[in-house]
This record gives sequence, structure tokens and C-alpha cells, in this order.
Amino acid sequence: MAHSDSSLTIEWTLPDLEEEKWEFFNHPAKQPFYEKYKIGWDSITANAPSARLARYPRSSEIEGTPVLLSHHTYEDYCRYLAKAKRGYRLNYSKMEDALQRDGKLTLPAPIILTSGGEALLFSGYRRLCLAWNYGMIPYVLLISA
Repeated sequence: MAHSDSSLTIEWTLPDLEEEKWEFFNHPAKQPFYEKYKIGWDSITANAPSARLARYPRSSEIEGTPVLLSHHTYEDYCRYLAKAKRGYRLNYSKMEDALQRDGKLTLPAPIILTSGGEALLFSGYRRLCLAWNYGMIPYVLLISA
């Protein structure tokens, strides 16, 4: 486990790939990345055991690799989350309320896939935003696909 701290704490755990599976099969904006690098669900699950947790400061890159769909700026946050439909924002609001109320939250780490010198934010955008908006550096699970 890894921790991101400010006056509040988020403890990052390894995510359950099965719970994130929707992102692979149903998210239209991510399909070009999978097609470009010929990434199948089997390759993601096969490479997951060798994945590692890495710090991801608010940036369009992680460890020098560009991250597609990172939506890392505050303006992106306003566009994609703060002004999103209520259903999408609701999960973020619940996490934020719990963090403020309890001072500590345990969340599955967002997932970033890497392939061919590029990366893709596979899942966990709301979790990233929560940490970034509270001045924390979140941890992500980096999977070489």
C-alpha cells in the first residue's frame, strides 16, 4: 500500500481489474489506444501481476511518458467532472465527503496502461482528481500492456 498525505490521507490499494473491466470494453474514447497497440483484455490481465504503484503528480506525463486522457488541468477538472452530469459527479462527491468527514480514505489506485512510449489513463479519473484537488500526489498502478 502507498499513502498520499496532506492534512488528510488517502491510502491507495491495488485495484481489482474485474471492477475496472468496463473501461476496456465500453469506453469509446479509449478504443483507439487499444487498437493502435493491439491491446486485448488478456494482455492487461496477464501483465497486471508485474505492475507497480507509481506516484503521479498532476501532469500530462508520468515518469516522462505522455498520458492520454489524463485531463490533468484544473480546467479539465471543471469540464469533465465539476460540470459533468450529476450521476458522474455523485461518486466524486461521496468520496470527497468521506475524506473530509473521516480525514482518511482508502481507495483503489487508478490504472495507467503503458505501451509504445505512450500511456493511457485507463481508470480512476475521479480518484485522481480527489487527490490532486487536495494537494496530494496520488499513486497509480502502472501496467505495461
